[in-house]
Amino acid sequence: MTDLTTSPTGGPPEPARTATPPDRRPGGRTARVRAQVLEAVRAELGEHGYEGLTMEGVAARAGVHRTTVYRRWEDVGGLLADVLDAAGEDDWEPADTGSLRGDLTALNDEIQESLVVRPSIPQALMAASFRSARAADAQQRLWEDRYARCEIIVERAVERGELPSHTDARRLLIASTAPLYHQLVLLRTAPDPRMPAQAATTTTLAAAAGAFDRPAPV
Repeated sequence: MTDLTTSPTGGPPEPARTATPPDRRPGGRTARVRAQVLEAVRAELGEHGYEGLTMEGVAARAGVHRTTVYRRWEDVGGLLADVLDAAGEDDWEPADTGSLRGDLTALNDEIQESLVVRPSIPQALMAASFRSARAADAQQRLWEDRYARCEIIVERAVERGELPSHTDARRLLIASTAPLYHQLVLLRTAPDPRMPAQAATTTTLAAAAGAFDRPAPV
């Protein structure tokens, strides 16, 4: 990850600044402005990518004065960070299908759908996080949040007797979801409708064989 953010004019990177992050849940007019601006960021990012994302373009699309955008978010890095933080404010939970394989397949289906839709905002944000330190930090917070929420998939499997209690949930989840990111983001291959279930099945079999057991205490 780089330690650079874009300049307020959308030009060459400049050293990242330490700034107080915006309030997570503002109310009233502030909430409406935030919603408008963040939606504009997503739209601009989806249409023009990181290189074409500017404070002026976001302000124009959102229908707010650019000084409002500069005052609240300071720069493009601040906008991206808030978009990512906002994604963590929802009440999303992984589906409960009644089996580990079913839960992992449902999760992978959601991931694949988010990565293949055009424009794919998650892909655009991942790419942008490599250019903005503030976005990179926010991206990491979002990943941590999502993995933490998904640990219930493993907890339910343990309760059903599908997995031993010493299964490492994080390692299992990474193994199940990684093939989608590898194929769709890194290799940019065409989406395969069978991939979500195949990755889930492979991970379920590996987990049952003890591949994700936590190491015994020394």
